[in-house]
Amino acid sequence: MRIHTEITAVQGVKRPVLTTGTFDGVHHGHRTILRRLTEIARKVDGESMLFTFHPHPRQVLFPGDDALKLLCTYEEKLALLEATGLDHLLVIPFSRDFSRMRAADYVHEVLVGTIGVHTMVVGYDHRFGRNREGDLKLLRRMGGELDFRVEEIAAQEVDHVRVSSTKIRHALLEGDVRTANELLGYAYGLKGVVVKGDRIGRTLGYPTANLGMLDPDKLVPADGIYAVTVHLSSGPATGMLYIGHRPTLSDGQGHRSIEVHVFDLDRELYGETLSLRLVDRIRGDMRFEGLEQMKEQMDKDSWAARRVLAAHA
Repeated sequence: MRIHTEITAVQGVKRPVLTTGTFDGVHHGHRTILRRLTEIARKVDGESMLFTFHPHPRQVLFPGDDALKLLCTYEEKLALLEATGLDHLLVIPFSRDFSRMRAADYVHEVLVGTIGVHTMVVGYDHRFGRNREGDLKLLRRMGGELDFRVEEIAAQEVDHVRVSSTKIRHALLEGDVRTANELLGYAYGLKGVVVKGDRIGRTLGYPTANLGMLDPDKLVPADGIYAVTVHLSSGPATGMLYIGHRPTLSDGQGHRSIEVHVFDLDRELYGETLSLRLVDRIRGDMRFEGLEQMKEQMDKDSWAARRVLAAHA
């Protein structure tokens, strides 16, 4: 996959078969579009291309609103797109000037005049241009005038649920990792560097690695305990992840903790980068009367997480 960061850099691409969008999460629906992109490119002896933006358009248009959290970091998106077999990725900085461009001008000047699009492949609800005025109808009309094809991809469903990045975000914010993973087509991930904590978990028989340096734009699921797979420098492992404000402990005011207990591991992880995949949520966050009661619950959580992970494997 060749990555381009300027529109003019893709001039001369052979019969570009193009789609466009933010593709946050590169979920099941996105990959359906990209597979079709590849099929058409092979058929017309062309090359597949995704035209996307970084940062996310909403982060540019509403800079004071930090409500939007993303399903994947820029690096994660690149890796997911690379795995699809895409030929070209065009990534440009989104800007207010670009957002004010009329839809017809965008098609005429950018898609046709600069990129030289051969075929556009878009989802059924694709909108573009100033005030989202452009749609499939406009693309088809201009395709007839400017000699490019347009193909529509119908809404994709998993278990009769339409797939969208918004639905996946909602599922994660509710702790419904299982549904999110089904819609994504893979297990949702978190990645961070292990930092020093207060080592209370160690006194309970459950040493935890506290994750810091997470991407601030990355969505962190609802508080609770999760069964996870873990990628260590030494290889794959499994464990249980805690996300929450530690309400039982005296310092559990305001600070949200993300810490993982790696099963059957007897070494320090400070400074190591951990990549986690969330398999399922075991329970929500809880407040206990004391550490003994917390330990009893952690024993139950460990058993439940191991059972979930065994079934997942």
